Amino acid sequence: MRTLVIGDIHGGHKALLQVLDRAKITSRDTLIFLGDYVDGWSQSAETIEKLIELSLSNNCVFIRGNHDLWCGLWLERGTTNPVWLAHGGQETIQSYIRTGYVTKNTHKRFFNNLQDYYLDKNNRLFVHAGFTSMHGVGKEEYESNYYWDRTLWEAAMLAAKVNQETLNSYPPERFKHYSEIYIGHTPTTNYDQTTPIKAYKLWNIDTGAAVTGKLTILDIDTKNYWQSDVLPMLYPEEKGRN
Repeated sequence: MRTLVIGDIHGGHKALLQVLDRAKITSRDTLIFLGDYVDGWSQSAETIEKLIELSLSNNCVFIRGNHDLWCGLWLERGTTNPVWLAHGGQETIQSYIRTGYVTKNTHKRFFNNLQDYYLDKNNRLFVHAGFTSMHGVGKEEYESNYYWDRTLWEAAMLAAKVNQETLNSYPPERFKHYSEIYIGHTPTTNYDQTTPIKAYKLWNIDTGAAVTGKLTILDIDTKNYWQSDVLPMLYPEEKGRN
């Protein structure tokens, strides 16, 4: 029985199938998805359908990302905005129209039931982007920070550069509450890496599947991980979010 965390998929259905196969997923595995399931490659609707299917066979936790917030509002109310359309939303709409899944209530329920964050029994935190409250994730004043914040990642990167002896005496306030933190949202390809990055207590699992990178599944206990091929190879006729 493994607990596996999965990074941002961004409509890369082919990559999702590939990493599920490479990690040899069974129904005994718990799967924690960090959000941003849609917007990017051409198979957002198919991706959501697969995630719904997985939820019937596995214990799954689905975290909400900023792109999922946009897509959920469109499915529920038909609302769009120029920023969403310019960052993969148009491809997601086309995917839903092409597949006919736009009328499936199971997809609306999927987006409505996404969690802002998840804490496991070992006090490990899973959130799409971050939080800003010094008192912990449950004290966050603005829920949009769960989907958009990058200061948590920046603080982790800075903390990782500070002398460890100093950190043991004066750990960053936000990190005191949790044994580990897992996020997506900020692609590791921004740092010229296509593998997960650990910074202090934080693991960044978004390995750039939306752009030129890969999709990653990581075992949170062993830290072994499995990756897809780079997404442009799986979708050679498409741009993704590049």
